[in-house]
Amino acid sequence: MQTLPTLPLSLYIHIPWCIKKCPYCDFNSHTSNSIDEKKYLEALMADLDTELELTTTRPLQSIFFGGGTPSLFSPNTIHKIIEGAHQRLTFDNQIEITMEANPGTFEQKNFAEFKTAGINRLSIGIQSFNDQHLKNIGRIHDAAQALGAINTAQEAGFDNINLDLMFGLPGQKITQAINDIEIACNQNVQHLSYYQLTIEANTFFHAHPPAIPNIEDLWDMQIQCHNVLLDQGFLQYEVSAFSKPDQQCRHNLNYWNFGDYIGIGAGAHGKLTNLSTGEITRRWKRRHPEDYMKNAVNGSLSGQSKIKPDELIFEFLLNALRLKNGFSYEIFEYHTGLSRNTLIEACQNIDAELLIIGESGIRTSDRGYRFLNDVLEQLI
Repeated sequence: MQTLPTLPLSLYIHIPWCIKKCPYCDFNSHTSNSIDEKKYLEALMADLDTELELTTTRPLQSIFFGGGTPSLFSPNTIHKIIEGAHQRLTFDNQIEITMEANPGTFEQKNFAEFKTAGINRLSIGIQSFNDQHLKNIGRIHDAAQALGAINTAQEAGFDNINLDLMFGLPGQKITQAINDIEIACNQNVQHLSYYQLTIEANTFFHAHPPAIPNIEDLWDMQIQCHNVLLDQGFLQYEVSAFSKPDQQCRHNLNYWNFGDYIGIGAGAHGKLTNLSTGEITRRWKRRHPEDYMKNAVNGSLSGQSKIKPDELIFEFLLNALRLKNGFSYEIFEYHTGLSRNTLIEACQNIDAELLIIGESGIRTSDRGYRFLNDVLEQLI
């Protein structure tokens, strides 16, 4: 493989605690009444120190605090984490720093201080504006708190806000799903993450499945709600991401473009490229918070694997084809070190009605985008 130019770099920070575990959630999250923020901060910085060998010369373009519920941490601890990262890595002048937050009153009171701490993008886990649907999926906030959280964030000075919304909720009708979208569009926010409730293994809902809408209603919900978003000026740029023009999430775009990212925190994953050899390694950390903190000083790594050359094209397409407009050949070459001819040859046998191989890049057709798994299966 050829020597690669400097690649974009992001940092993901996992905060693994929640007040309550949602019944649909399969993320690495844990309930706790007592969180030792100081100990976890020390573990995060020790973890980050182990990741610097391939990253010290590369500026961070984005930081993302995910969870769990990162907004359970104090603004002072969040500031120290950002400050610690800045001491170790160069920040891009336009760095995007996102924090996931829940609409609960406890977190809302800290929104202004989170802004002062360095957070410049807030992602609020609304999920629905219907009290009954929120109750059905185990959320601990109500619609009034959801609307209040958006208002509080805007009053705190946040001008880059994402709302997480779900459809296909237990008992949800198509008109109710549309109503959720219309309320969200009226909040003067810049970004919406909109995705279907899925029943994942190792969740309460998997063991006790709720009655969700049938497949025909789910399809109608998706199509009609997507149309409302488009009518309201939101552009779909990724499978579940819609934004106002030029307000795409930089952090997630780096993921989908197969960019590099450091992952620190309990259960965090990362992907890093050796710029000298082109070798790409995926790394992951110990999942349980106590185990993670105990071992962080000695190295919190749980495992790592190198992406084999014959897996690289599929790994790239698994991410990049999620983008509505596809990708350019330059992006592919830039992030993989492979030639475009290698990619085009690998894609030749995919149904031309699903995948469009153009002069400047590759994207799915409208049909291919709806049946993205079929495209990937054909590639395999």
